[in-house]
Formats: sequence, C-alpha cells, structure tokens
Amino acid sequence: MKNKTYSNGQKTHEQSGDQLTYYFKNGKIKAKGKSVHELMEGEWIFYRETGQLWQVGNFKGGQKHGPWVRYGKNDALEYQEIFEHGVKQKKRIITIISGFD
Repeated sequence: MKNKTYSNGQKTHEQSGDQLTYYFKNGKIKAKGKSVHELMEGEWIFYRETGQLWQVGNFKGGQKHGPWVRYGKNDALEYQEIFEHGVKQKKRIITIISGFD
C-alpha cells in the first residue's frame, strides 16, 4: 500500500507494523486497526471527521465478520449487527428512551 497524501499534504494513511491508520484531510483519525497482507483483520475502530466514535467492528480476511456497533452523533448506541464472511446475519436497533424523571 503506497503512502499517499491529500492536496494539503496530510497523509491519507500510515502503517506501522501490522497497525494501519487512515486519516481525514483535516488530520483526524478516520479508522484504525490491524492489516494483514493488505486486508483488514480483527477489530477496527471508525471515527467521524469531528473525531467522534462512529463504528466498531471486526474483519476476517478483509470482510466484515462478527459483531459491529454504530454510534449516533449524540454518542448513543444506534444499533448492533452481526456479520458472517461479509454477509449481515442480524441487526438489532437500539431505542433510547429519555425524559423520565
């Protein structure tokens, strides 16, 4: 994987050993996790451009495999999904109830 940069000079990604980190143009981390033979492997963490946590999920051989969770812009859990070799097996939508005293 060649190191590339955005037009502003910010690197798009960086690999250190088996750890791969992708960056947004503003320099904040976009995603990070393990890369084996240029394929995503194990747990990966994804962020919004603001730096907020967006998704956490697992890969096996470059495909989504295992549990995935997604967070909303209010930092609350939105839903959970389970994947098997890149195919979604089930999805559980999380409903947040607020306003109770």
